[in-house]
Amino acid sequence: MCKVQSCLERDRGEGELKETIIIEKEKIELRNPVLIEGLPGLGTVGKIVAQYIIEQTKAEKIAELYSPHFSYYVLVDEKGDIRLLRNEFYAWENKFGGNDLIILTGDCQAQTVEGQYEVADHILNFAKDNGVKLVITIGGYRDKVKGEPKVIAASTHSEILRKALEAGAINSPARSPIVGAAGILVGLASLKGLKALCLLGETLGYLPDPKAAKSVLNVLMKMLDFKINMADIEKEIARSEEAMEKIRAVEAQKRLTLQKKKEIEKEKITYIG
Repeated sequence: MCKVQSCLERDRGEGELKETIIIEKEKIELRNPVLIEGLPGLGTVGKIVAQYIIEQTKAEKIAELYSPHFSYYVLVDEKGDIRLLRNEFYAWENKFGGNDLIILTGDCQAQTVEGQYEVADHILNFAKDNGVKLVITIGGYRDKVKGEPKVIAASTHSEILRKALEAGAINSPARSPIVGAAGILVGLASLKGLKALCLLGETLGYLPDPKAAKSVLNVLMKMLDFKINMADIEKEIARSEEAMEKIRAVEAQKRLTLQKKKEIEKEKITYIG
């Protein structure tokens, strides 16, 4: 069962966190909502996508998820206030005629195998209780990127996969594992009678990758019939590419320095005979 508390119930509690809980902030009626999961992961692709949709649509926070399976530290904001790590659910009513959205993002994923399954179970129960029939998870796919990043798709249902491919995604390679929340949520969804799709943006993976996120956003907008302004993510892409150029320049300088050092060491070699 998904343990959901209202703010009032939370305030009456004893402040213990022995299991995963979801605290509802706002109850909202949604029209055939789709859950989009975008938690931190490879290239931060999922979180960038989720956060960008939230910011551009001005989606409303409806719930927070807390779990003892999250890492053992707290966050401090600019005012010095402390809070626990959490995941957050946001809701947006689609004005373009397509599905409404519930967007899940957060600070982290569960740190253990058991925790991944428990947290995913709570997420899916909450989604189902709010009328969700389709779950879409977002992540990164580590690969050498040539040109525009591709979007790799895998699904529990062939008709959902077909829609993703028609929207510009490509089929996932066979036997390719999808780790973390992006995979577990899709796997568990079918056990709960939900359809599920995973979209993975092609990325090098070692830096936040807004370019991969943009590719995923384009597929999502076509699939779910909504539009958001992409100007801000284009700016993020420009900043990211500038940072990458600086990193490449530093790496090139390191290689040059190492090569010169090797040449100097060779010149120092003496022979006795």
